[in-house]
Amino acid sequence: MVASPISDQTQTTTLGKSRVRDQDVLSNSEARLRSELCQALERPASPTRLAGFFLRYTRTVERHFQLISTAVIALAFVASPALAQDNSSVERYAQEGQAALAAGRYQDAETAFEKLRQLEPGIAEVRANLGLIYFEERKFDQAVPELRQALRLKPSLIKTDNLLAMSLSELGRYSEALPDLEKCFHRSSDAEIKRMCGLQLQRAYTGLKQDRNAVAIAMELNRLYPDDPEILYQTGKVYGNFAFLTMQKLAQVAPSSVWRHQAAAEAYESQGAYTLAVTEYRQVLALEPDRPGIHYRLGRTLLSRSYQVSSAQDATDAAKEFELELQHDPANANAAYELGDIKRKGGQFEEAQKLFESALTNHQNFEQAHLGLASVFLSLHKPDLAVPHLMKAIEQNPQDEVAWYRLAQAEKALGNIAEQQKSLAEYQRLHDKANQQNGLEPVFSPRDEVTKQQVLPDVAH
Repeated sequence: MVASPISDQTQTTTLGKSRVRDQDVLSNSEARLRSELCQALERPASPTRLAGFFLRYTRTVERHFQLISTAVIALAFVASPALAQDNSSVERYAQEGQAALAAGRYQDAETAFEKLRQLEPGIAEVRANLGLIYFEERKFDQAVPELRQALRLKPSLIKTDNLLAMSLSELGRYSEALPDLEKCFHRSSDAEIKRMCGLQLQRAYTGLKQDRNAVAIAMELNRLYPDDPEILYQTGKVYGNFAFLTMQKLAQVAPSSVWRHQAAAEAYESQGAYTLAVTEYRQVLALEPDRPGIHYRLGRTLLSRSYQVSSAQDATDAAKEFELELQHDPANANAAYELGDIKRKGGQFEEAQKLFESALTNHQNFEQAHLGLASVFLSLHKPDLAVPHLMKAIEQNPQDEVAWYRLAQAEKALGNIAEQQKSLAEYQRLHDKANQQNGLEPVFSPRDEVTKQQVLPDVAH
């Protein structure tokens, strides 16, 4: 971001035209200063990154936070008695400061504007620009008094109140920042300024423990900026925090309820703490034996633990839980799929086929069930029956490498070598892509609802 110098856009100042304040005629030096400032500001500034922008972001904000398009500090000097006393110094520091600020050389700009402040402490534009420089340098404690003084001297300075509010928020002074952040976010027509104020407003609400308000702002930010990675990251944190607080309250108001035990079980399961999750799911069943879906969730947890500790007993117990779920709810496609996959891996293909077909009866677009059934047909040497299910799985998820791999197997068995090569090439492409993204999966992937099919051999023959 290249910061644009601050000035006041009023009817008394228009650059490039002859209209000035009621001082009428400018001296030659004053006119030259005004002309040089205008020329300097009309030159395109090279873009610079705003290092460590608020909320510790690295997004380049470019020139969106332009407090005003031109600077007219020279006009403020017109009425100043100090100009006649030290005109050359004021002119030099103004030129140096404007050039440095436009180029993003904030340390040089700071030095020049601090000298200008000493010479002209009563000029609002000098104070506002110095506040902007401090903000860019993350010197928020120094930015606040300068911006406040600028607004005292000239309340009409455009967007200076927004910058002051964000500086206060950066200092954790959320109560002071809140009114102007709310006004900025709800009223600004500038998309980038609205975005910045919205993020700071979300932060302020969270800091003030107004969590419902923070969630409301997060939802609005997601609506306005649906593909912004910084917005997605920060709003995700807000939602996660709100979910945690809600579950914490559940534990406080109903510590022995079935809902608290189920919430704890699901939390433990998502963290991979399967033994604790098993205990909590069994507590749920002790309180409510026929509770829908719990036998299935307990079975999934036992199955996950069986992979974690290589426990055949856990796998056997998981199958029993899936059977119990199907007794209570024969239409539970997930339970039918999991039990079918256990049968498939055990080489019980006919039973597996029936269970996969049952899952598809209740959920026709169940990608993993199509893959499981196709695998059964391949094991039974019926590739012609496998292909339609593999095509259906690919239709549901073209990015599933397992579907392409098994399709290549089916095409090979059918003698379609050209199609086999195409499928293998797509499998390899997706496999390489998946390997590159493996490091992100544990952090960002949601909990799988069912056990995913794998390429590696997992069937007992």
